[in-house]
Amino acid sequence: MKYCFLTALLVISANYCSAQTYISLVPCLTNDAGTFWGKSNLAFEIGRQWDVFSLGLDFGKTSLGKVVGRDTTAYIELRPNLNVFQQGKFTNTFTAGIGYIFHSRQSLMTELTSGIEYAFNPKFHFNVYFGQYYYSGRIAASNVTFFGISGMMYFLPSHPKPLISPKSKE
Repeated sequence: MKYCFLTALLVISANYCSAQTYISLVPCLTNDAGTFWGKSNLAFEIGRQWDVFSLGLDFGKTSLGKVVGRDTTAYIELRPNLNVFQQGKFTNTFTAGIGYIFHSRQSLMTELTSGIEYAFNPKFHFNVYFGQYYYSGRIAASNVTFFGISGMMYFLPSHPKPLISPKSKE
């Protein structure tokens, strides 16, 4: 039911609104205990952007480490993003996401992320970001901070506008 709702929300918003479609590869490292691969997180996001706001659906793994038994690292997440401030080709971003981790005891995942996005050209953007994941379940809860670098490709040239922009000199 959760997956159907998230998918329907993304499809409806994508079809009924004039927006820019993007795809993104989103790797990061957490400060969790373990090996390098155990700390590595990889996700793929597809979404739409309307001026300063974008909404993406993120598919990923909370760890790329070796899994013994049932995989409890795969997740799906809805990620709304706001472009807060823009100066030239740089944009400050804020993301607050909510998702579900399959087969996990702490299946609810929420995210708060801030980043600095660089528009290499109108179709390709890069983002350096950091934030925190919060995991919760019926009996236990935990959180972990992370740092990553992502690459985003727009299907058509993107011209995002900031929520706050500096006044121009005349």
